[in-house]
Amino acid sequence: MLSSIENKKHQLLLKMCYGMGLRVSELVNLKITDIDSNRMQVLVHQGKGKKDRYVNLPETVLEQLRDYYLEYKPKEFLFEGQYGNQYAVRSVQQVFKNAMKNVKINKKIGVHSLRHSYATHLIEQGTDIRFVQELLGHKDIKTTMIYTQLTDQTKRKIKSPLDNLFGSE
Repeated sequence: MLSSIENKKHQLLLKMCYGMGLRVSELVNLKITDIDSNRMQVLVHQGKGKKDRYVNLPETVLEQLRDYYLEYKPKEFLFEGQYGNQYAVRSVQQVFKNAMKNVKINKKIGVHSLRHSYATHLIEQGTDIRFVQELLGHKDIKTTMIYTQLTDQTKRKIKSPLDNLFGSE
């Protein structure tokens, strides 16, 4: 879906949402000064729980982010609307909706599903749930546990410790 988006800004918006597990409000609130490309981290100010947190900047986004910056020359917010103010949450939602339509995905899901996918994919890769909790900015681990329900396919891949000891005879 992401590669189907031709507009560089729109593609970057959604890549950053998914690649860092950001809420839409956190994405549009990002300022240029929040990006630390030396440490490959992004400061998320006042997330849902009114706490600041750092998330990792995906390496695959860095070059595109630099190109975007040179082309669009944002002043304060990383993503700005056509008149220079903060990009609207509604606009990000519309970008996502259009991207879904372009690749003929007809599910009734929103941009937040990118955050859910980010968390689920981290868990499926074996990332410790406490790290996922921290990256998502959840105060309570129970929120992260609900949020990152493992897929049935992943559950089927789990081997019994007995099988690991004795193999299938």
